[in-house]
Amino acid sequence: MRVVVDGEPRELRTVWLEDGAVKLIDQRRLPFELRILEARDLEEVAQAIEDMAVRGAPAIGATAAYGLALAHLQGKDLKEAADRLRKTRPTGHDLFHAIEYILQAAEKGEDPRAAAERYADEDVARCRAIGVAGAKLIREGTRILTHCNAGALATVDIGTVMAPLRAAKARGRRFFVYVSETRPRLQGARLTAWELAQEGIEHAIIVDGASGHFLARGEVDLVLVGADRIAANGDTANKIGTYAKAVLAKENRVPFYVVASTSTIDFSLPSGDKIPIEERSPQEVLHFEGTLAAPKESPARNPAFDVTPAKYIKGIITERGILPPGQLARLRAPPRRARAPARPRKARRKRG
Repeated sequence: MRVVVDGEPRELRTVWLEDGAVKLIDQRRLPFELRILEARDLEEVAQAIEDMAVRGAPAIGATAAYGLALAHLQGKDLKEAADRLRKTRPTGHDLFHAIEYILQAAEKGEDPRAAAERYADEDVARCRAIGVAGAKLIREGTRILTHCNAGALATVDIGTVMAPLRAAKARGRRFFVYVSETRPRLQGARLTAWELAQEGIEHAIIVDGASGHFLARGEVDLVLVGADRIAANGDTANKIGTYAKAVLAKENRVPFYVVASTSTIDFSLPSGDKIPIEERSPQEVLHFEGTLAAPKESPARNPAFDVTPAKYIKGIITERGILPPGQLARLRAPPRRARAPARPRKARRKRG
């Protein structure tokens, strides 16, 4: 991703493996400080995921892949390392997809580090293709509503929701983005707004509860959200508050799209009813910047995700195109390779 450090533009990935450590942008510090966190063993990698130094399903998956590579470099048992990483965050499917990817590569005799680098590169390629597929929905003057962060920070680079925005901007289109703040950790206000500012994309932060106001007034043309896990029927788990936006968008006839790579689809789950929903510490709700913001006697509930039924989703934008939720089964088959153009036939000579 493009970031500006001390007035100079730089290109950084969200996570990578270098000098015996998994290095990642510490997203807890943004937007006020760009700090690189170094996890030097498997437990530090697991804690970085649990503490949300890294977040976003694809970024968590890549971090787990690098974590397994680091464990292998340090002589740790890969299966034990995988068991530890599986316990970090339950909802996002990319975590489990990445773990199996590395374990299968290792079983075939491949170096886990090489497999992890390939996994990260494939994530970037998927996001780039998502940008091409989704950019067609963004026209000159389109007003877009987002939720949480599905940018480069949520992936290895480029992003899912951010990918079509970047592609549309590169094609010279001007558009506007409403950034829903995303309580309680403010990933929209802190992270998505930061990425949009880095890219020079016009935007405004709104409180989560204002989404219905702008949808009802006809000031939103398109809703784009990411995903942490998508069931086979298209039901989608994403950051808490997504479901409400989907219902409001349907009521106000605004198209609602989920943007995610195929690695986020869990075909083992027929519907969203069985998607595990992580519930995080109530302190995230009761405190703001470390200061108590509610009566000390009051408890809180803090589900990190909700599930949006497929009936509210117009389409799912993947690296293999835009599909209605009911057609995801088509993605179970590997993509077809383009056929080589047929050679022109030689003209037959006439006899006689």
